[in-house]
Amino acid sequence: MGGERSIHSSTYICTVNNNKVIRVAIFEDNPIMMDAYRSILNGSPGYTCCGCFTNGNNWKHDIQKSNPDVVLMDIEMTGIDGIAATQLIKNNFAAIKILIQTVFEDDAKIFEALCAGANGYILKNTSPIKMLEAVADVQNGGVAFNPVIAGKVVKLFQQFIVPSLTVTDYQLTAREREILHLLTEGMPMPRIAEKIFLSYETVRGYVKSIYQKLHVASATEAVSKALKEKIV
Repeated sequence: MGGERSIHSSTYICTVNNNKVIRVAIFEDNPIMMDAYRSILNGSPGYTCCGCFTNGNNWKHDIQKSNPDVVLMDIEMTGIDGIAATQLIKNNFAAIKILIQTVFEDDAKIFEALCAGANGYILKNTSPIKMLEAVADVQNGGVAFNPVIAGKVVKLFQQFIVPSLTVTDYQLTAREREILHLLTEGMPMPRIAEKIFLSYETVRGYVKSIYQKLHVASATEAVSKALKEKIV
C-alpha cells in the first residue's frame, strides 16, 4: 500500500504544521483493511491509531475510550452503519473530525455522509500518502475528497442548494476568492498551496480568514455558502 518514503513525505506536512500527533480511531469491519490502516498510522510520524472498532454499536463508549481527533469511518458495517454512526458522533462530539473511507462512490452515499456531518469522503483504493494527507486536512479544518468524489460533491451542492437572492459583501480579497473557488472544487489545502505557489501555513491562514468573514466553521460550510450565495 505504498512505500515508506512516500508515507514519510506526507507526514512531514502533518508534523510541521500541527506540532502534535493526530489521534485516529478506525471503524472498519474488514480485519485486513483495519490492520493495514493501523500499520500505516502507527508507522507514520505525526499519527497514531488510538482505537480500532469493527462496528458502530458501541460508538459512544468507543469514542470516549479512544479520544480521537479524527475518525476513519467505514460505511458498511453490521448494526449501526457508518453514516448513522457519523451523525451520532457529530451530534455528541462536534469537535471530532470524521473521514469516510469506503468503496462506494454513488451520489446517494456521498450526500448522506455529508448530511450526517462527515468532513471528508475518500475511497478505499486511496494510496497511503493520500489517506494521511486527508486525515491531516480534516484535522486542520479542511475538507478531503478524492478527485472523482470532489466533482460529485460540487454537483450535489449545485443540485440541492437553492441559490440565495440575498447579495452580501463579505469583503473577501482576490486571493481569498481564489482559494475559496479552489475549495469549491474539492481541492485540499496542501494541493491549493502547491497550485498557487504559497506555503501551506499561508493558505491555512487565508482559509481561517475566509471562515471568519463568511461566519462558518468548516470547509463544507464555506463551500455550501459560496455556492448558495454565488460568492465565487
